[in-house]
Amino acid sequence: MLKASKFLISNRNIILYGLILAALLLLLKWIEIRFIIINHSFEIYVGLIAVLFTGLGIWLALKLTKPKVQTVIIEKEIIQQNENFIINEKAIEKFNLSKRELEVLNLMAEGLSNQEIAEKLFVSLNTIKTHNSKLFEKMEVKRRTQAVDIAKRIQIIK
Repeated sequence: MLKASKFLISNRNIILYGLILAALLLLLKWIEIRFIIINHSFEIYVGLIAVLFTGLGIWLALKLTKPKVQTVIIEKEIIQQNENFIINEKAIEKFNLSKRELEVLNLMAEGLSNQEIAEKLFVSLNTIKTHNSKLFEKMEVKRRTQAVDIAKRIQIIK
């Protein structure tokens, strides 16, 4: 502590001049910055406005381009496969389905295309299309999936 106070007393003038020079340097830098701001105020304002509008543009673009995703929940009845599956003969009679139409319906349920069904049954593609249209007409459906769904529900096919 004594050494520190002796050092301050002996170098008091040098420390005082150093502090005054530091204060003058700080004053000069403040004046320089002030003059730069005054001389370039227009550019500074334009830059600030540009940054503001850039941020606004980015925010607006993110809001406008965000996809509007809507989740739709579809509930379907799950049909249990029984090991003791018994074909519902009454439903077959009700729809007046032929044996060939039942074969086509079974192959549809397996997920085969019309061409694959035609090859498997050794008939032409047009014959299968005719069977499909008659089947859809009798079951009063528009799509293969609807026909298969109804047939499974009323136990015409597995």
